[in-house]
Amino acid sequence: MKRLTSAQLISSVGDGAYYVSSALYFTLIVGLSPAQVGLGLTVGWAVGSVAGIALGQLADRRGPKGTAVLLALGTAASVTAFLFVDSVFAFVIAACGYACFQCGLGAARQALLAGLIDPAERTTFRARLQAMSNAGIAIGAALGGIALAIGTREAFLTVFAVDALAFVAAALVLRKVPAVAPTPPRAGEPSVAVLRDRPYALLALLNMIMLLYMPLFSLVLPLWISTRTAAPSWLVSAMLVLNTASVVVFQVRVARGVTGLRGASRYVRHAGLLLFVSCLIFSFSAMGDSAWAAALVLLAGAALQVVGEMVQAAGSWEIGFGLAPDGKQGQYQGLFGAGTAIARMLGPVLLTGLILVGGTVGWVVLGGLFLLAGTLTAPAVRWAERTRPERGLEVSPPVLA
Repeated sequence: MKRLTSAQLISSVGDGAYYVSSALYFTLIVGLSPAQVGLGLTVGWAVGSVAGIALGQLADRRGPKGTAVLLALGTAASVTAFLFVDSVFAFVIAACGYACFQCGLGAARQALLAGLIDPAERTTFRARLQAMSNAGIAIGAALGGIALAIGTREAFLTVFAVDALAFVAAALVLRKVPAVAPTPPRAGEPSVAVLRDRPYALLALLNMIMLLYMPLFSLVLPLWISTRTAAPSWLVSAMLVLNTASVVVFQVRVARGVTGLRGASRYVRHAGLLLFVSCLIFSFSAMGDSAWAAALVLLAGAALQVVGEMVQAAGSWEIGFGLAPDGKQGQYQGLFGAGTAIARMLGPVLLTGLILVGGTVGWVVLGGLFLLAGTLTAPAVRWAERTRPERGLEVSPPVLA
């Protein structure tokens, strides 16, 4: 499915450019305060995490291909709306639209992948998409870096235009992907069955906890390095390059080792342990006054962290796909993918307070959360398997409203 891979790469270029330049654009050019930007993004991703489930359900009912195309175009439109933001209210509205389209697009693309790729190959193919995503983000980040270096309003607006055009191009590529037949609703069936599936909801929660590693490189470690260690501030760039390059080169190889739900559970358990140890190593970087020693410790922690990240990703993809019933991949991927939006929403606030205030204790607590979530995944998977005899779905009473 080269077109799926191409669409992922193209849209990721736009994402990378946006991630690098958006915060400074809204603060330096638009004139919003960091607190206002944080509020807008928090509200946006909160709304998006809920909308992703509904839009995933729409992909099931109307077909994931057409839904993905429309949501890619909607993402382009929401990025374009950022060009006209001149107040906090306008920013919050645009951020909500952007997050909704992004979360819905992720669910629709996952449903499209599930419908086109053989179940035995889904995790490996998803790993290929992740590698392409990281490569695209790196390219986009370089483009965004040029805008940061120039620093003018026109340079930032060009980056947003590139982002919007990237999603338009991705939509055009997705139009050429084979269609997956929609699943009509069955009589007496709940419209959004995933909200009644307790085991899957628990697994989505555990996955969200594991995804709290996401803000580490973008926010927590840069602040940790500059305020708590003797390491040079540019080291965060080296760590980010190490992370991105490792995923591009090794993610597919790591994913090939996942065979079935039991193997996926072991992967997530191992990931929890790896992330726990990496947190301990990061905490050691504040000990001593040697810049070189701190840098080596941080690089060791980053190397272990990216291995845990890749192992966790491979295991979670197998679990997310393998436990979703046929014909409901969109809504199930919408719930499972909500972990990404929630981690983006709550992670910065939780981790900056936990790590920058708590120091070594904060790192131990964060690592303990990773270890606990990884350990609990296996029994949660077994619980979910027991509710799916012969690939049916027996749902528990509603747990989400």
